[in-house]
Amino acid sequence: MTTRDTWALVHTERAALAADLAGLTDEQWTTMSLSTEFTVREVLAHLTAAASLNPLRWLIGVYRNRFDFDKQVAMRLAEHLGTTPADTFARFERVIGSTTKPPLPVAAMLGEVIVHGEDIRRPLGIHRDYPITTLTRLAEYYRGTDLVVLAKGRITDLRLTATDGPFETGSGALVSGPTLALIMAMTGRSSYCDELTGDGVATLRARG
Repeated sequence: MTTRDTWALVHTERAALAADLAGLTDEQWTTMSLSTEFTVREVLAHLTAAASLNPLRWLIGVYRNRFDFDKQVAMRLAEHLGTTPADTFARFERVIGSTTKPPLPVAAMLGEVIVHGEDIRRPLGIHRDYPITTLTRLAEYYRGTDLVVLAKGRITDLRLTATDGPFETGSGALVSGPTLALIMAMTGRSSYCDELTGDGVATLRARG
């Protein structure tokens, strides 16, 4: 898959997330996301920040925050939160087609919008039927990297097998289930382990 193809997937997922969030009430915007430190509104602002941050601005922020990456994230989130939920949402809409990114692979940007999209959707009771080709592309990326989020290290000595697509990786105790649940568990969302089966599920859950 080319870089252009992967960007097309990113843009599709951003547009789908915007469509799902268009009718949220002010109260829903304050719902805590699966990233328990942040509300769904704050997670959306984080996605806007990621789509607005080029390598130079990222590096400047890193230096400004003395290589404290959590402070960098918080600073950029605050820049894009806006004054109201409607403002936060409008800012995200403006970056749906953006190809701006920090110094990360484009596949990492796909991970941002899908994983954080689920961080937002799941607490709100919103379900998305992702294309299995998109999920498989992302699972293949995460199985080989710990960049930004621990994923490869989290599935060491485990065999992951998707029940709804072709994804399969590793050896050891079995973890089986939907590709989305595998992705979310790989990236530390242990609640998705409830959708998985196999002798390795308890290990993966403990690593969350």
